[in-house]
Amino acid sequence: MNTQEPVPVLNIANFVTIIRLLLIPAFIWAFWEADPTSRWIATGIFFVAAMTDKLDGHLARSRNLITDFGKLADSIADKALIGAALIMLSWHDMLPWWITIVMLLREVGITVMRMYMKRKSVMAAGKGGKLKMMLQSLFIGGLLLPWRSFLPDWAATTMEWATWVLVAGALITSIWSAIQYVQDAIRINKEYEKNHGSDNQPE
Repeated sequence: MNTQEPVPVLNIANFVTIIRLLLIPAFIWAFWEADPTSRWIATGIFFVAAMTDKLDGHLARSRNLITDFGKLADSIADKALIGAALIMLSWHDMLPWWITIVMLLREVGITVMRMYMKRKSVMAAGKGGKLKMMLQSLFIGGLLLPWRSFLPDWAATTMEWATWVLVAGALITSIWSAIQYVQDAIRINKEYEKNHGSDNQPE
């Protein structure tokens, strides 16, 4: 009888995820000041960290290196990277605090809800959540880049306006995807009660 060997926690996919986690304090350190040089360095670190998100997932799937640790660490790294970037941008008055608060509350709320619903059914990440993540990464990069340090005023203004369009899109998508998750939770809860309701009835 062939038994599949357990996947070791110390593997290349998880190593890439750990690198992304370590890049977060490096990003915060680089972006401690908001001068053009610091913003360039922070942009580079953020870009590399964002790319590792695709890389570790590809390695885990293609080499069958999926582990519970990897799933948890990947989720934490994603949220920590975006959260750190949002907070630092607001700290430097480059992004209104209310936008950061709305997005962070959305992340915490949906994460808690998915953990609670896990005992009834796994809530898979929806397309709205993935689109939200992509828009967030794009607008964070757009806000980090010191456009006026290398572009003429008209071009820099255009890129800044385009970035704020991405901010609006990410905010709308955050709220829309949160509503989708809530609707999924309600549906799962109804199905669970329908299938298990009789188990709770007194004999």
